Amino acid sequence: MEPIQVGILIFDDVELLDFAGPLEVFSLVATTKASGQDYLLEPFHVTTISQYGGQVTTRNGLKVLADYRLEAAPQYDILIVPGGYGTRKLAQNDKVLEWIRQQAFKACWVASVCTGAFVLAEAGLLDGKRATTARASLERMRMTYQDRDIRIEDSVKYVEDGNIITSGGISTGIPMALYLVEKVLSIEAALTVAKDMEFDLTIFEDRRI
Repeated sequence: MEPIQVGILIFDDVELLDFAGPLEVFSLVATTKASGQDYLLEPFHVTTISQYGGQVTTRNGLKVLADYRLEAAPQYDILIVPGGYGTRKLAQNDKVLEWIRQQAFKACWVASVCTGAFVLAEAGLLDGKRATTARASLERMRMTYQDRDIRIEDSVKYVEDGNIITSGGISTGIPMALYLVEKVLSIEAALTVAKDMEFDLTIFEDRRI
């Protein structure tokens, strides 16, 4: 199988676990066994993108180098927009929003973690859809988009509506990414990765999406 291209958008003041959690999930699939088979090719090829390429500084001060700038990035099958305080600026960045719209037009899946949902909303991708975000930002999202047809849900780890998946705060990017592994590959693959990560397997019993 050809690798599924996964792009993770990063930016200054991005929340570290928001993007590192999903990245770890997709990367681990290549080193695990699923359904009794070794993967000869990495099922997911994960790269990062920032507006200008090069270095970004995460919310906790860690410096990370993006693989691509916007103009040089490939078309992704799965695009993930993480959250963090930096989304407040990102959600007002017309260049980034237009790039997200263009990617979303051909992507199989577009997902957000935490307050990354605000960026998807500003890009117009949540209109008419169910969505969620970090618990502490649910009311802000309801107030901000009260004139838009976005049905915001709480007490859930992630919400799937069409090809858009929004997840809650920080650590919920991990079960969301595991769900995408299940959707693209199999439940066996997702369970294997979760076990290798020593992640709570009860997420497979009560997804509440």
